[in-house]
Order: sequence, then C-alpha cells, then structure tokens
Amino acid sequence: MSRETILRFEDVSMRFGGIKAIDGVSFEVEEGRIFGIIGPNGAGKTTIFNVISGVYVPSSGTVSSASLVLNKLPPHRITGALVGRTFQNIRLFDDQTVLDNVKIAQYSKTRYSLADVLVSSPRLRREEERIHEEAMEILGSLGLSDKAESKAGALPYGEQRRVEIARALASRPRILLLDEPAAGMNPSEIDSLNALIVGIRDRFGLTVLLVEHQMRLVMEVCEEILVLNFGKKLALGRPDEIKNDDRVLEAYLGKAHKHE
Repeated sequence: MSRETILRFEDVSMRFGGIKAIDGVSFEVEEGRIFGIIGPNGAGKTTIFNVISGVYVPSSGTVSSASLVLNKLPPHRITGALVGRTFQNIRLFDDQTVLDNVKIAQYSKTRYSLADVLVSSPRLRREEERIHEEAMEILGSLGLSDKAESKAGALPYGEQRRVEIARALASRPRILLLDEPAAGMNPSEIDSLNALIVGIRDRFGLTVLLVEHQMRLVMEVCEEILVLNFGKKLALGRPDEIKNDDRVLEAYLGKAHKHE
C-alpha cells in the first residue's frame, strides 16, 4: 500500500553569494519513513535541514508538505505546524533540569492567557499539569524518567543527545529532523540509538529525516537514502542500492570500500 508524501523538494537551490550549497535538488519523503541524507562534508546536508525548518529561504524551488509551502512560512510556523529538530552541536539549557528543557518546547502550544497567569486560574493549573504529564511521558519513552530533576549539563553526552530528542518530540511534530545524532557516541550508544529512532518513529507516528556520518547506523535504520555531493543529488534509493552504487562508493565511501 502506497503512503502519502509528507515532504516534497522541487528543484530547490540555496545560494550563498556565488556558492550553491544545494543545487537543483528534488526528492520526496513518504509519511512514516526513516529517510537518510548522507554525503561528504560540505555536500549540503545541514543546509537541507535549515531549508526545511525555515532557517534559510531557498534561492529557488519549492519545499512543501501537503498544502503548506514551507519556504513561504516563518520558522515558528513551520515548527508549530510540522517540524521538530535536533542539531549537530547539542543546544540544551545546561543549568535547567531535564524536565524543564522538555517543558520549554511545549509552551508555544499552551492554551492559557496572561490573565490566567496573573490570577493563577484553574485553566492555568490544568495546562501546567498537562505539560508536566506529557513531558514525563516523553522522558519515559526515552529512558530518562529518573533524570527529570537532573541538570541537563551534568548528564553524560549520550543522555544529553536523548534529552535533545525529547525536547524536539515535545513540540508534537509530524516530521523529526535528526542532525548527526550519533556524533560523539561510542558503538554501544549507537546500537541503542538505532533502536531508539525506530521506537520513537513507531510510538509517536513520525516521519524521521536523519543526517548522519555513521554509515552503520544509516544503513541499518533508514528505509530510503538520499546521497548528496557538492550540493547535487547523486543517488536516491534503498540502503542495499546505495551501498552498491559505484558513484556513491567513489564520491563518499571511497573506491576501496567496494572491494572490502
């Protein structure tokens, strides 16, 4: 059974002066997929994430989801309607608790007014209880319940990565962008991350886009992979197709990999 397309890039380019960070890239992502984006450093991977999330407005082309043209929306509208994201470099509030880091992402969707805050109304209390319960549920799904009151900056690196994913999930996105989530992780942590990505996709009913250099993770967890090289689409296909594509082996994995 075919799935609905949740994200569509149509001939998208992003220029910075005379440099084309992405050059006429087109692809589609089906709802519920785990979709990988790989390529050498500087290939345009993070630029694609920045275009999806509204950080950059593309120089040309269209980025859309259903009836929404994302490149015509401000970043807060995209985040509110569709996208949650993590970053290459962890961006937590180190001095705040893990729980507060997750709660912060939910306040854009609260249903109370300034007047409710001033009088501490029942609606305010109900919303605060809901936010707390949802944040704890998300932390539980990522194995972080016992870290809720810990300072985020005091956690080991792998757990900080999980907190960042939890915060992205708290905005209730339909699409989750994971930008190098395995960076700095040891092999055991990467194995756990593999299961975590599949688990949160299934539990939260998400579509996941993954930029990653850890090829073992990409090949095991992704159902479709886009390969970029110098800002252009080099290949698009299933993991078994990508790892046997001569162009990919030469440009990204290295010619020697083909004969290993």
